Amino acid sequence: MVYRFGWFSTGRDEAARELLQIVTEHISKETIPAEISYVFCNREKGESIESDRFIQLVEAMKIPLLLLSSRDFLPSLREKDKEAWRISYHQEITKRIQDRPTDIIVLAGYMLIVSQPFCEAFSIINLHPAAPRGPKGTWQEVIWELIRRKAAQTGVMMHLVTKDLDEGPPITYVTFPIQGRRFESLWNDFDSKLKVHPFRQIMKAEGENNPLFKEIRRQGVRRELPLIVMTLKALSENKVRVKRGKVLDDKGKEVEGICLNEEVERYLSERRA
Repeated sequence: MVYRFGWFSTGRDEAARELLQIVTEHISKETIPAEISYVFCNREKGESIESDRFIQLVEAMKIPLLLLSSRDFLPSLREKDKEAWRISYHQEITKRIQDRPTDIIVLAGYMLIVSQPFCEAFSIINLHPAAPRGPKGTWQEVIWELIRRKAAQTGVMMHLVTKDLDEGPPITYVTFPIQGRRFESLWNDFDSKLKVHPFRQIMKAEGENNPLFKEIRRQGVRRELPLIVMTLKALSENKVRVKRGKVLDDKGKEVEGICLNEEVERYLSERRA
């Protein structure tokens, strides 16, 4: 039986379209032996130019498309009680997808926090811009914490979504160094600034424009798409499985994710060739 993905996206930018296109290309080439059962978008036509482009792309691909505007769904409840709204919204989504069985739901640029009942009802995976046991939070918070710790390496992981934000067990991950030749001058420059200014002052003044910050971010972003592709491939080939909230390898042993460094670096090399 073919492996089936549900695809959740807000469709807010070009990256959301690019990711869907690349994954469907790999599916058509059977690099990923699977199918996308449906695409769910939490915007409807006319809400934004970018999401309209995403919707048009899905329609052109002839993938079943489900739309439910989060902006227009019970706005008074959302203002009064966000958690109750979140539960109600995802209950409505459940009604729409329950007749479309899937093995895994992929959050691919889905900009909403999913409700606890929804997490418990489905196996859902998401991207987090850190290695297992790494910093939590937004990608900006992760990078600044890595710099504060003077970390030797970081990474990107796909993890199981649970009621606790960014706390679900890792499915797959990739790691890379942020010390050494490529980074040496950037760390030296940052250390020089620390002799004059407090850490938080540098963080506030330079933000995402800090050269060390930018290079860590660049190295992470270039691995995100390959990791997603290689994760979907690993799942569809049963090299990693999710069962009752646990992550298992191909022998059925519980693991803290599987490392895809070789697969991701090979993917990047082939793209450069």
